[in-house]
Amino acid sequence: MKVKIACEDKYEAQKLASLIFIKDAKETFITSILNIVENELVVALKDKSAHSVILKDEAQAEIFADFIQSVLDKEQKIISTAISDQHVEITKG
Repeated sequence: MKVKIACEDKYEAQKLASLIFIKDAKETFITSILNIVENELVVALKDKSAHSVILKDEAQAEIFADFIQSVLDKEQKIISTAISDQHVEITKG
């Protein structure tokens, strides 16, 4: 299953992709979504830190939260991420 998430800009897309998935270790760093405030997504990482990512709009934040929930519940895993300008394509399986 794939989703394409639109971020505010290229920097935010790179940040989101790096927080989601580390290719070599094949693991997801995000452990939970702490909050969604309009188009800002606040996530908790495995190292107990929190980071925010600015998405294009509120709809993108909701789409991401729905998509990533099965990964956070350990029902599925992220297979890959790809960045194209301000978009991040995420594949899970």
